[in-house]
Amino acid sequence: MEITEVRVKLMDNKDDRLKAFCSVTLDGEFVIRDIKIIQGGKGFFVAMPSRKMSDHCDKCGGKNHLRARYCNNCGASLKDNRAKKDFKGRMKLHVDIAHPINVECRKKFLEQVSDAYVEELEKSKQPGYKPVDMDEPDDDVPEIV
Repeated sequence: MEITEVRVKLMDNKDDRLKAFCSVTLDGEFVIRDIKIIQGGKGFFVAMPSRKMSDHCDKCGGKNHLRARYCNNCGASLKDNRAKKDFKGRMKLHVDIAHPINVECRKKFLEQVSDAYVEELEKSKQPGYKPVDMDEPDDDVPEIV
């Protein structure tokens, strides 16, 4: 697998830990969007796209976020502490949609995304800088019907 393109969209709020969003293209054929570049205590890290975890109401079967106290569908009271805990004992409320599955891939991913972020940061200091359009359509991709 080769990372063939990294597109970085810098965030305007300089005080926020979220520094940028990016999209990564693999082998010129597969795109992962909504990757976050976040400033942590030990430097930058990459947060992969994720979704909120949910469960179902015992009474009606309605779907609810794990922090919800009452069912969105029927209003029934939901049990506390429905979320599983991670190895540090914290509630696991989100799960990655896509992520590297080994250390080598994670390092390669982080290195190339970080390099692209630094490059975009340098470009942003130049006169006439125009941010990357992350919503640009892929014109060469046929519609799936």
